[in-house]
Amino acid sequence: MGKSTFLEDFKAFAMRGNVIDMAVGVVIGGAFGKIVSSAVSDLIMPAIGLLVGGVNFTDLKWVIKAAQVGTDGKETVAAVTLNYGNFLQSAFDFLIIAFFIFLFIKLITRLTQKKEETVAPSVPPAPTKEEVLLTEIRDLLKEQGQK
Repeated sequence: MGKSTFLEDFKAFAMRGNVIDMAVGVVIGGAFGKIVSSAVSDLIMPAIGLLVGGVNFTDLKWVIKAAQVGTDGKETVAAVTLNYGNFLQSAFDFLIIAFFIFLFIKLITRLTQKKEETVAPSVPPAPTKEEVLLTEIRDLLKEQGQK
């Protein structure tokens, strides 16, 4: 047996159908994620911010230690803050993106099920080995009864 090279092994792996499908899914998912992220940050979050009094979620923070300002008015030590607004923004992004991906997958599943129903007519399953054997025994008994 000849040894296969690393490149041959990698080519065999990369050319499997599932790997190609997964790569296409990752690329499309990345682009879809950017679209939904833009919709969230540019359309949905400003509307939610307006509804809750003009709050920009990314600006929300809790100051643990205030900044130290020098005599010249410049900040000498930066403030220590918990930026929970960024966390809320990311959580909203995740929930909305997950919801849209759920809807997209549900739509694709529904379309593929309808396609399979129209393409594949219902064919009775092939008889099992037991059924075939019983049919042969029945036929042999019929032949013996006729003799």
